[in-house]
Amino acid sequence: MLIFIENTPRAYAWGSTDALPDMLGTTPTGEPQAELWLGTHPGSPAHVAKATPVQRTLIDLVESDPERYGVDGGPLPFLLKVLAIGAPLSLQVHPDREQAAAGFAAEEAAGVPRDARERNYCDPTHKPELLVALSEVTALSGFRDLAAAREDLLLLAAAARELGHPEGAEGFERAGCRLVGRDAGELRRAFLTWAFSRDPRIVDALSCLFDVLRAAEAGAIGFWERALEEGTIDPDRLASLRALAAAHPSDPGVLVSLLLHLVRLAPGEAIFLGAGQIHAYLGGVAVEVMASSDNVLRAGLTQKHVDIDELCRIVDTGELADPRFPAERLDHGLLAWRPDVPEFQLMRARLREADAEAGTGYSDAEAAVRIDLPARGPVVLVVTAGKVRIERPEAHPAEVASVRRGQSVYVSAGEPICITGHGEVFLASVGAESDGTALR
Repeated sequence: MLIFIENTPRAYAWGSTDALPDMLGTTPTGEPQAELWLGTHPGSPAHVAKATPVQRTLIDLVESDPERYGVDGGPLPFLLKVLAIGAPLSLQVHPDREQAAAGFAAEEAAGVPRDARERNYCDPTHKPELLVALSEVTALSGFRDLAAAREDLLLLAAAARELGHPEGAEGFERAGCRLVGRDAGELRRAFLTWAFSRDPRIVDALSCLFDVLRAAEAGAIGFWERALEEGTIDPDRLASLRALAAAHPSDPGVLVSLLLHLVRLAPGEAIFLGAGQIHAYLGGVAVEVMASSDNVLRAGLTQKHVDIDELCRIVDTGELADPRFPAERLDHGLLAWRPDVPEFQLMRARLREADAEAGTGYSDAEAAVRIDLPARGPVVLVVTAGKVRIERPEAHPAEVASVRRGQSVYVSAGEPICITGHGEVFLASVGAESDGTALR
């Protein structure tokens, strides 16, 4: 079955006011709209579009015929999202399978309500996730070289001293000194603990940080201008710090951000976030797929609950060589991102009309006239550009759906599907090595 699905965007404070309405073809409400969830996660299950007078969720559909609509007789193990990031998300990590199961069981046994602010583990499932940029996306992702972070802290110290903030300068210097030693992993863990300890030096550094960055932007710090010209200072890093300090002026997460890679993803580039990898999305529009979980442990840049001790217990303190995750070219017009997890993979199909004129859309090199895919297991797809036709010609009777930008379809397990038209489609299914029910 080809079943149109829809959902109401999640109205988190970090969302954009117009990006999701633009994609969905709806009128902006003036409120931030952050995430569109397309799956069976109980926190916000998608529902069958315009099916009956009574709303029927995708959970209801799976429960009506688990073998036909579910995976291994249960709900979908993956969750597809569209993100519209208008402001930075919290710094966060996700647990692995064992940590999630143990943490959830412990909080259940302790009687912590599942909707309690201090709850760390909402479910017993891990949450690896993959993000593919639709627009330019900026993110903090994984730990970078300690020497580079220390150099930035010492530059801030010199700038604070030049502006007449000796206490702030001492705070930056002390932070930099904490990144010197043999065991990089333990240094990072200790820095996280210290940053959230309310040490007066951290408070002093944060109190002058925005003034330092504003003065640097105005050209009031002579050596800083020279450093920019020489390439010693990364202007993107400065812009990131300014945005974070403006949004969270006293939050230690602003300084923690200096320990992380700052990534600028072009449309079509991706990052994969495995267990324990600290990260924060800062801006842009993207498609994301993850294991169907909502387990998040936060490390600042938020008004929500921060449990730094638990975060430090599960965070991966190793250095990440390259945050970007490469795509595989499976066929003409077809890319796939396949991390080593069984719950999900993500594909991007680009289509063009056979008689499309040159210059009117995707080039021959990046788009196909027709893409055929098996669908041995369930598939959730969303059209992010143009309009495409999804067909199941071998079904009895044959099935067809015309899907425009912003619309989503659930494809039940069964016969192969054929995609034509002119546009871009993202398709999520179980992982390629899961159990033979993968999309391809």
